[in-house]
Amino acid sequence: MDDRQRLRRGYPLTIPDTLLHSPAMRHACAARDFREIFRLVNRRTGSSHADMAAAIGKMTSSRISDVIRGARGIRGQNVIERIADGFGIPGDMLDLPPRPWEVPPTSGDLSGNPAYAGDSGSGGEVDRTKRRSAVALGGLALATPGVAAQILEQAAAEAAEFTRQAEASMLASDTLAHLDLAVAELDRAYSQAPPRRLFDAVLDYRRKVGALLRARHTHRQGRELLASAGRLSQMLAWLAHDLGDARTGLAFADDAFVHSRQAGHGLLCATSMYAAASINLYEHRPADALAAARRGLAEAPIDHPWTVRLHAQAARACAADRDIEGFEATFRAARDTYDRLPSRPPRLFGVDVLRLADYTLTSYPATAYIWLGRPDRAREYAERTLATYRAAPEATRSPSREAIARIDLALAHAQLGDPDDAVALGHQALGSARVVNSVRNRAGDLTGYLARRYPGNAAVDGLRERLAAA
Repeated sequence: MDDRQRLRRGYPLTIPDTLLHSPAMRHACAARDFREIFRLVNRRTGSSHADMAAAIGKMTSSRISDVIRGARGIRGQNVIERIADGFGIPGDMLDLPPRPWEVPPTSGDLSGNPAYAGDSGSGGEVDRTKRRSAVALGGLALATPGVAAQILEQAAAEAAEFTRQAEASMLASDTLAHLDLAVAELDRAYSQAPPRRLFDAVLDYRRKVGALLRARHTHRQGRELLASAGRLSQMLAWLAHDLGDARTGLAFADDAFVHSRQAGHGLLCATSMYAAASINLYEHRPADALAAARRGLAEAPIDHPWTVRLHAQAARACAADRDIEGFEATFRAARDTYDRLPSRPPRLFGVDVLRLADYTLTSYPATAYIWLGRPDRAREYAERTLATYRAAPEATRSPSREAIARIDLALAHAQLGDPDDAVALGHQALGSARVVNSVRNRAGDLTGYLARRYPGNAAVDGLRERLAAA
């Protein structure tokens, strides 16, 4: 029995040291990621949800289940303290004061604890030393009133110093507010600004956030900086993909996931993996895309539009792998999740992303049915996608997504034996204001199919020449 377990005699649950000091648990505690903490305790100790709820107190097993699924979170300071006490997590690991059970007993019957045993027998000198240590630890309880007053006065000064250290920061008071506005502005510019220029601007801010993370800051500021780092790295992942550099894109997607997880931001973790899944799909790695989408779903809340998008992304990966049963089952999960969204779905950083879920449920099956050889269904969904884009407010429209929808429709026409309309739609797509790597990639699919099926067609050759110059 280790010292922590000895100090916690009588507590129903004490997680073992091997779990407490594992990298996964240390990271989860540092980020106050209670979803991951609960999951680790459940899986690695074999404790049931009911056991965990009983250990924490004033909590039900259904709430434990909701936290693990991402449906609910943990916020109240008193709840966090009960979790630390229920599982035996030292206070400093959760940014709490030392817990009562961390302080060894200093009075009363100590005979049951070898550290405070009497000095009989051959180990008497060692035991006397241990008793003196115990008296020193319990100085306040054993001191005279005058000495006790001095100890209390010193403790008050130390408490003030602890507070000063906790609030000490090298960040100016408006730094985080400025950073938040800058990140939001860069995010809004994504669909309109040239990718090369925007990549440089976002990378500059990402480096600045890295420097701020290395400077002195409070725990709260640290979590906000980690979230900003996650957002910026996610933008860099998309921009690198737009510029045709999949390796850099995937590296930034992984960096976004790691920083978002340290910030305790499950939804940012989920959107980071959505980006990784897209990049892998365009690199013709459907198995990796499916794995990334599933990793994102493990972090996503159950009632968010981004969860719809991740299910649809997973469905598209199944279609790319020619798995029609997997596609149908996973796309059905996307539809079911969409139908269960609340009347006012939650936002991400104040942005309404429901419209993105609407696009996903029409544009992704259009692409999927092309890959599955069902051009009739692909044409139906592609036409619905274009109608949705045309009806959207100008400020919310994405030129690159609209171009890809035209290419999906072009491929459907080509597969249905109509090369003229396919070529016309291909030219419309390449006339987009934002021809990025994903547009060129899909346009390559179109021209490749047209060249194979309609060799020697002058109109097809003209489209291929335009794509080469794009």
